[in-house]
Amino acid sequence: MKNWHTRHPDKAIADPAEITRIVAGQKFLTLALCAENQPYLVTLSHAFDAERNCFYFHCSPVGRKIDIIRANPRLYGQVLEDCGYVAGECEHKYRTVQFEGEAELVADPDEKLRALRLLIERLEPAPEPVKARLLRPERLGGVAVLRVTVTGWSAKQGG
Repeated sequence: MKNWHTRHPDKAIADPAEITRIVAGQKFLTLALCAENQPYLVTLSHAFDAERNCFYFHCSPVGRKIDIIRANPRLYGQVLEDCGYVAGECEHKYRTVQFEGEAELVADPDEKLRALRLLIERLEPAPEPVKARLLRPERLGGVAVLRVTVTGWSAKQGG
């Protein structure tokens, strides 16, 4: 990955713990995918696993996103924290994390269950009943889990 530097070094966020906090605090991220020179954007809910430096997503096992990732697993993504417009200042406060990564379908059943647990725990206010209902072996075949391993990232703030 080429390391690009922000034109305004004072706006860069370099602390990995702060970058992880931004990522963990946002419900959605956007992925830029590309296959056969055709770009495609998709916004997804996610769970970030800081230990493994990866994002997990769930989706249908068939469809455009899966086809593109199979053709080209390299991607670029962004997490945006909208901190709001500052009235009278003509300024918008935000923090963004951009990342490069490699996407892969999770084949290992234990990792798939772990990823789905992380997603449910992140998204559900009362996760236990949902996990009991959905995390059964007979239900796992109908859902795909994607892992995006981060290969590099940068972050900045504005406003």
